[in-house]
Amino acid sequence: SIPIAKQLASIKALGKGSDLEKAFATMALVYKNSADLKGKLSKAEAKSLLQTQFRGFIQGQENKPKYQEIISALDEESENKIDFEDFMILLVSLTLMSDLLQEIKNGKTTK
Repeated sequence: SIPIAKQLASIKALGKGSDLEKAFATMALVYKNSADLKGKLSKAEAKSLLQTQFRGFIQGQENKPKYQEIISALDEESENKIDFEDFMILLVSLTLMSDLLQEIKNGKTTK
């Protein structure tokens, strides 16, 4: 498996890309590297990807009803697959409710 940073570097259009463009390209590459040949993830794979690649945003969310609802949906019918668009909606939803986003918006930084 080729590291994400190397994959990003190989995308000519991102040579002078902004941080935001590179962030979205990173999300697309992480998804693509985990997806099946049809470009989809099982719900179990999506949950695993969130737990390994999105820890900072989901940490501490376990007791929030909306988080539990989202994760429960991933646990049900795990043979169903989600596409990139659904995965992005999932990421945005989890980001919006995260404590980490609130800290970022409030200007709190850690070292």
